[in-house]
Amino acid sequence: MHRHGYKGRKFGRERDQRRALLKGLATSLVMEERIETTLPKAKELVRYIEKLITKAKKGDLHNRRMVVAGLSTQIAAFKLVDAIAPQLTGRTSGHVRVQRTRMRVGDGAQMAVIEFVDDLKEMPKEEAK
Repeated sequence: MHRHGYKGRKFGRERDQRRALLKGLATSLVMEERIETTLPKAKELVRYIEKLITKAKKGDLHNRRMVVAGLSTQIAAFKLVDAIAPQLTGRTSGHVRVQRTRMRVGDGAQMAVIEFVDDLKEMPKEEAK
């Protein structure tokens, strides 16, 4: 069968398992701001997270709900919309980078680190007065 016009990687998983994998990777990236995974998963995660960051930067109610639906937890979604997205307004795209790191010992898979391009600062918490 030909490969013309088919986008995305299958990772040897069913559709719902693929979606859960990408949601989990995206949530981990938002919470940790840097993760290590295999190179194909990292490249596929770039496509997924860039769209979520664009929605988070708009920040209206509909896009906020789309970000919540695209991540596993509400805490991660609120962090992306309220803390990370305002710091990424200087860019229109290219918010994350993928760097190859090592070959995994067990199966020889190419590993990669995916992280945000800009340095993210901790947002100061406002105390209730």
